[in-house]
Amino acid sequence: MKTVSWQPELENELVLLRPLERSDYEELYQVASDPLIWEQHPVYSRHKREEYDIFFEESLDLGMSLVIIDKETNKIFGSTRFYDFDENDSSIKMGGTFLDRAHWGGSYNFSIKELVLDYAFRIVDKVIFEIAEENIRSQKASSRFGVEEKEHFMKEIQGKKYPYILYELTPNLWANAKRMRA
Repeated sequence: MKTVSWQPELENELVLLRPLERSDYEELYQVASDPLIWEQHPVYSRHKREEYDIFFEESLDLGMSLVIIDKETNKIFGSTRFYDFDENDSSIKMGGTFLDRAHWGGSYNFSIKELVLDYAFRIVDKVIFEIAEENIRSQKASSRFGVEEKEHFMKEIQGKKYPYILYELTPNLWANAKRMRA
């Protein structure tokens, strides 16, 4: 199989996604320091620098993380990441996405997901989202992409277990979601 890059540079009229770099730390932390971003996440204290540091280092270490830049302002307003690429299962997981509140709602989240999902489906047959049971905001947003709920499970984060839901998205489900949006 050909070499795959899970850190592509992608863009459309609204956003530019590019690989996360260490030099993005401070600008991205300014976004992540808003406690309301994390209020429904199991690690709700990620707005604190010591928790954010762990998240940022994990994102860098993955080598599959992207920063999200508003093309109008040229400012970073969030990040997202791929993880757990499974060539045999033809799947990749996607998550860790957060955006500043000024970019919630509207067309930004769908625009970002359109870039990354269209890219992923050139390589894999399914994209998996793992979302905390208490994270209603992310569940609602993901439902707009056509995901199917597959199972409930316990996910370990920093030595603690939390209830999560696994959602799956296939190219057909994604194509239907895009048609509904058009």
